[in-house]
Amino acid sequence: MGDRTAGVETRFGAPVPGFTPPPPPGPAVLEGRHARLERLDADRHGDALFRAFSADDRIWDYLPYGPFGSEAGYLRWLREMAALPDPCFYAIRDLATAEAAQGVLSFLRITPAHGVIELGHIALSPALQRSRAATEAMALAMGWAFGAGYRRFEWKCDALNLPSRRAAARLGLSYEGTFRQAAVVKGRNRDTAWFAATDADWPGIAAAFEAWLAPENFDADGRQRERLSDLTRLVRVAEDPLLAG
Repeated sequence: MGDRTAGVETRFGAPVPGFTPPPPPGPAVLEGRHARLERLDADRHGDALFRAFSADDRIWDYLPYGPFGSEAGYLRWLREMAALPDPCFYAIRDLATAEAAQGVLSFLRITPAHGVIELGHIALSPALQRSRAATEAMALAMGWAFGAGYRRFEWKCDALNLPSRRAAARLGLSYEGTFRQAAVVKGRNRDTAWFAATDADWPGIAAAFEAWLAPENFDADGRQRERLSDLTRLVRVAEDPLLAG
């Protein structure tokens, strides 16, 4: 108590009244207008995912695993992942094509006690990349997390992965810094860029998603009239300096 009586100010964070740890993720299905997320099942999704991912090995460039030399090896890995509670994997279907799963994402570093959850292990096939379904898949994941009561939603990526950094900003996540020499991945150094959104940010982000995904935001040829990154710009509290200008 000596410091307090010596005139040193002691500060604490704001109280969080009524906070209850949210549940871990696990709904079987999350469905929107363009995308459907299904809890990953190697037998249901594995063959289609392996074929979709085989179209471009660059999908694996910044992931700590892959590419897989055989479908059997991929299915074995997929079964191991699908059985884990963290990361909690989902397969992504594009409802516009009504085809099999074409990508995956997962919740990870799930910490209900602090209301924190991360999105990662994102792998999108060439057919799914840059689609409305891909964007809505991220929106569905974020919407579930904040709707369940999480206070903080994180996104981390290799600092050299510019597409992932752009995607984080586009989705309304704020840049929070880069952790140098955070990991060794596939025998190479990885600096990790951190992005996040809080529950206070979510209403603005959700409104941006709704506006961007609205049918009237796309012309007859499917071209967007307003960019999502422009809609989320006012929500982001810190910009990625690597993307500035």
